[in-house]
Parts: sequence; C-alpha cells; structure tokens
Amino acid sequence: MPDRPETVCICGSTRFATEMSAANRDLTFAGVIVLAPGVFLRAADHEAGESMTDEQKTALDALHLRKIDVADRVLVVNPGGYIGESTSREIAYARATGKPISFTDPSDQ
Repeated sequence: MPDRPETVCICGSTRFATEMSAANRDLTFAGVIVLAPGVFLRAADHEAGESMTDEQKTALDALHLRKIDVADRVLVVNPGGYIGESTSREIAYARATGKPISFTDPSDQ
C-alpha cells in the first residue's frame, strides 16, 4: 500500500469558523489531508434569511461522523476550552471508535 499523507478531521463549533479555517490552512501546508465542516451558518446568516432545516442539520451531523471514520485522527478546535453539544457528540464518537484526539485548547480535556 503506498504511503499517503495523514488525514485529520477538524471538529468544533461553527462559531469558530475563522479558527477552523486557520487550523485547516496550517495542517494543509504541513502536508495533511483535512476533513472539516463544509457549512458554516452564523447569526448574521440567519438574520439575512439563510437557515438550515432540521433534516439538513441531521444529515450534516451524520456526514461529519463519516469524516471522523475516514480520518487518522481528530483535531478539536476549541478556543477558550468551549465545546458545544454537537462537538461533544463527535468527541464521544471518535473516542468510541478509537480515534486519537487533540485539542487546540487542551485545558480541562
């Protein structure tokens, strides 16, 4: 089997889109294949009339778990130590499947 770059799945609250983008950039420049959330809706998007249905959110959550399955490890982007409900589920899933997990802010982890 040919060597391939490491694959990392980025998890975290979409409120940290800027921080996730920076982690994605840094990992990519380091030669890592990055899997990350593909949709970032913020409060301003909702005010502008953009939204996501419950079905879309459920589908995106399931898709992100498949990204964790494909990854060699998980990086949780958690500035200030914040971890929301969805990210907590993703961390639990990654742990249950034996994926190594690291945090950008490792306090209290």
